[in-house]
Amino acid sequence: MIRSVPDLCDDFPDEVQVLTPMFQSYGGRHCFYGEVVTIKCYEDNSLVKEQAGVPGNGRVMVIDGGGSLRKALLGDQIAANAVANGWEGIIIYGCARDVEILTKLDLGVFALAAIPVKTDKRGLGDLNVSVAFGGVTITPGHYVYADQNGVIVSPIALS
Repeated sequence: MIRSVPDLCDDFPDEVQVLTPMFQSYGGRHCFYGEVVTIKCYEDNSLVKEQAGVPGNGRVMVIDGGGSLRKALLGDQIAANAVANGWEGIIIYGCARDVEILTKLDLGVFALAAIPVKTDKRGLGDLNVSVAFGGVTITPGHYVYADQNGVIVSPIALS
């Protein structure tokens, strides 16, 4: 990342929205940023798996899992596929699993918590719709910046 999240907040106060602090860092990369691709799903990671298999081109997957703490929307296999396809990071309003492996991958992963239970694959969910959590509405095509200080969203790329 070129600059820290606090520096971006200081320099672009009118351009950023700050998510409520709630995330834990589980990936091997603790600072990441990129253009947003959104997924809205609840206890079904079918779309997450699908998107991890397409070129990420340095983008960040933002997953609205409804805040569920019952099933993990990301595990080691999907995360490894995301790395192989050039995703910068994944932010999950929900849970991840296989965290001991996620910490070894060159991928930013922020989630609410870890849980060992996988999801069912029912093919449900929505791709590239606006999602809202943490007091912020996140729109596909906006930009997200994340580091150990927090997560911010901007409608424009910040430098």
